Amino acid sequence: MRIVTYNINGIGARLPNLLRWLKESSPDVVCLQELKAPQENFPEAAIREAGYGVIWHGQKSWNGVAILARGEEPKEIRRTLPGDPEDVHSRYIEAHVRGLTLGCLYLPNGNPAPGPKFDYKLGWLKRFLAHAAALAPGPHPVVLAGDYNVIPTERDVYKPERWVNDALFRTEVREAFKQLLAQGWTDALRALHPDETIYTFWDFFRNAYERDAGLRIDHLLLNSAVRGRLTASGVDRAVRGWEKPSDHAPTWVELRDEA
Repeated sequence: MRIVTYNINGIGARLPNLLRWLKESSPDVVCLQELKAPQENFPEAAIREAGYGVIWHGQKSWNGVAILARGEEPKEIRRTLPGDPEDVHSRYIEAHVRGLTLGCLYLPNGNPAPGPKFDYKLGWLKRFLAHAAALAPGPHPVVLAGDYNVIPTERDVYKPERWVNDALFRTEVREAFKQLLAQGWTDALRALHPDETIYTFWDFFRNAYERDAGLRIDHLLLNSAVRGRLTASGVDRAVRGWEKPSDHAPTWVELRDEA
């Protein structure tokens, strides 16, 4: 089973690329972020025609998350992160898919830092840590996939010295990611590629993709009940080089079937 996280950066503008990628790669499950579309403008018909059941939580102008499953309907569990009923940002959706619990997240960027946006990011991280802690130890397999807007270590960013004060790389944010892993979550890309330079995002400016000046901010975390099924992980980085691409590339794991 191949599970993918992909920040689409505007599903209206990127729909042709998304449909092309779905046809060429046939992933089993896809978590999309940054739909940038209100609920009623999500291209449900095109996704279903491509062979995928889908649930989504849209929002006008920004945010938005969705879960696609090839040949089946994801069974929604929740569409908000617990802990703050007044937070109306569409940044989290969770479902049962193919025997897994799958959380799809779009963690706040947080810039400029310090400031209100960074405070919101830290608050969101605190809530996410609490929710993840409840999911981590159980016997049911769980995958938390998405754009975390967190650069975990220096090897996950081109020229880390330039990012010291950025909200994606500040000490508080990296420490929260460490706390997440300490709950028992496995960073699937690093588990199989511990020393490789791996990026999932390349800015549109300064020819970042051509220079391979990227970041690793899209992550798939596996709880202990599923990490033993991990067989492969990687990034479809060539998709970032297509015409009119997202600034992220599809990032994936492969899991063997349950015995």
